[in-house]
Parts: sequence; C-alpha cells; structure tokens
Amino acid sequence: MMLGLLAIPLIILLTAALKTFGINQEYERAVVFRLGRVTEPKGPGWYWLIPFVDRAVRIDTRTVTIALDTQETVTRDGVAVRVNAVLWFRAINPVRVVTVVEAWQRAVLQAAETGLRDAIGQSDLDQLLKDRAVINQRLMGMLTRAVEQWGVAVDAVELKDLDIPEAMQRAIGREAEAVREKRARIIKAEGEQEAAQKLADAASTIGTSSGALELRRLQTLSEIGAEHNSTVIAMLPVELIEAARTLAGRKE
Repeated sequence: MMLGLLAIPLIILLTAALKTFGINQEYERAVVFRLGRVTEPKGPGWYWLIPFVDRAVRIDTRTVTIALDTQETVTRDGVAVRVNAVLWFRAINPVRVVTVVEAWQRAVLQAAETGLRDAIGQSDLDQLLKDRAVINQRLMGMLTRAVEQWGVAVDAVELKDLDIPEAMQRAIGREAEAVREKRARIIKAEGEQEAAQKLADAASTIGTSSGALELRRLQTLSEIGAEHNSTVIAMLPVELIEAARTLAGRKE
C-alpha cells in the first residue's frame, strides 16, 4: 500500500522532470507558449521549460521542396494548357508561422497553386514556350507577397512541364517549319545576290581587257575538255567577231 502511494508522486515528479527541458536540432526552433502567451523562440540546443505551464511547438527552418500538382488553366490568348512547377520555401519567422497561419506548409502549397494559375492566365502561349524566366519571376513575386505575412520566404519557383493540345503542337510545328524555310530562302537569295555582284564585277574586268577575256575563253575550253565530253565547242576570238561586225556595217 505504501509503495503504491509513493509511486504516484514519483510518476508525477518524473513527468515534470521530463517537461522541464527540451532539445532542438540546429535547424529547429521552439515557439514557447507560457499560459497561452507566446515567448521568444528557443534553440538550437537545450532550453528550460516550466512544467505544466509552458508548451513548445517545434518549427523546422530548412528549405522545403514541393512539386505542385498539374494545373489545368487557359492562357491569355485562349489556349488550354496543363502545367506544373517545383517550389522551394522555408520558415524565417517561427513565431508568425505558428501564430498567423494554421498548417503553414499546406497554406503555402495552396497559395502556390493559385498563383501558378494566375501567372499562366496573364501570359501568352508564345511567352510560355520561349521565355519561362519571365513567368517564373512573375510567379515568384506573387508568392512572395502572399506568404511573407506568414513568416515564410520563397527561395525559388520553376515551371517544370508544359502540355498543350496536339492541334496546337502541329500548328507550332508548321510555324517553325515556315520560319526555317523563310530563313533558308533569305540565305539563298543573299548568296545569289552576292554571286551576281561578283559576276558583274568579273564581267566588267574582262570586258575592259581583251587578254583577260582570251584567258577566260581558254580556261573554259580546258574545263570542258577535262569532263571527257564528246561535244566540241569552237569559240572564235572576240577580235574576229568585232571585225566581222565592222565589215557588215560598212557594207550596209
């Protein structure tokens, strides 16, 4: 009977002793409530508590990485898309994280999904495909404004996957093909223009020098002969042609 009576106070003392101190890891902070009122955060390391008076809530201050669920939304130019993203955030004010918002990680996740839909709705499809950095920056700003009042900081947010309808994919493929064809035609036209200019310069040079023209004629004959062609082309000197034109003009 005496042992039973002594056991009860011992259990109470042991429970009180266990509640007199706490230990936090380097990345943890303890928000202590004393009779319902919040005090300064404790930790890292060990800290004292008043048994049955103080209550501690531990907050992990490490960066949390969450992949957002795929969101179905419409871009500003009316294209239905499916997009998801990855979010990195952390608690920077443990007291506000505990006292301002309930289930702070879930609240940040909901704010991120809502902000993702809003950011996509404010962007065109071309911007989503070509300049995701602007979308990420816009989403980052929206999230920062939403969660900073909760004592949370957003380290980064990145669009991960973007799915668009098959019909739109085919249209984008045709557009890209047309752009490449246009570029090829422009390059070809520029090459032909440059070649024509070179030929015009060469013709001007050859036309002012009979010796150069004769050398060009002989070079042409040698190129034809190198191909082992059976066709023989006889090329008269320009002087004979000009003399024949002069005689024909005098006869007339």
